[in-house]
Amino acid sequence: MSGPRVLIVDDERQMRRLLEATLLGHDYTVLVAATGREALNLAATARPEVIVLDLGLPDLDGLEVCRRIRAWSQIPIIVVSARDEEQAKVEALDLGADDYLTKPFGMNELLARLRVALRHVSPVAANDPVVRFDSIEVDFNRRMVLRNGAEIHLTPIEYNLLRLLVTNPERVLTQKYVLRTVWGPGYEAEAQTLRVHIGQLRRKIEPDPTQPSYIQTEVGIGYRFRMPSSIA
Repeated sequence: MSGPRVLIVDDERQMRRLLEATLLGHDYTVLVAATGREALNLAATARPEVIVLDLGLPDLDGLEVCRRIRAWSQIPIIVVSARDEEQAKVEALDLGADDYLTKPFGMNELLARLRVALRHVSPVAANDPVVRFDSIEVDFNRRMVLRNGAEIHLTPIEYNLLRLLVTNPERVLTQKYVLRTVWGPGYEAEAQTLRVHIGQLRRKIEPDPTQPSYIQTEVGIGYRFRMPSSIA
């Protein structure tokens, strides 16, 4: 029985071979592309379940590949970039990529990110009645958050912020995306406002706000909500 289909997009032959060998050894079905155009063709015809996309490609820029795929598909995309390409990672995430890896990375880290991506191909639906993690319940119908049955009083902004995070578990959400979604257009530059509200939300839901378990900061990029059951 064939395992999940993963499309590896990287112009470095040695990297493609290493990734292919690793994934085949863990029972994945592997597709490989060396260029952006090859990647677009395989994404459309072979319908992979996850794409690992290097941003430095020889023909189409990786950001353009991400943009074109997102025009028709919600296939999880894990972008890969060098350490000095932080802005490119942010742009890719703003375009709809789900996660990122910074070169060099370990194979165990890649395998963990793939497992998470496959578990969350369909994010928690916003109309699911309740999302639970540890002792906390988020009740969408009643717009309430409870811990051990007792209500946690959140402001409307805090509730909408938590709702966005828990309905996108393990996905990296950029500051710009969160601000635009929760506050609306025109607030994308209000990073300090977002940090203040994240801090307030952590104080209300985290077991230890100084060492958050749920709302993880991706330095220079944004935030990731970590469901206890999804930690790889």
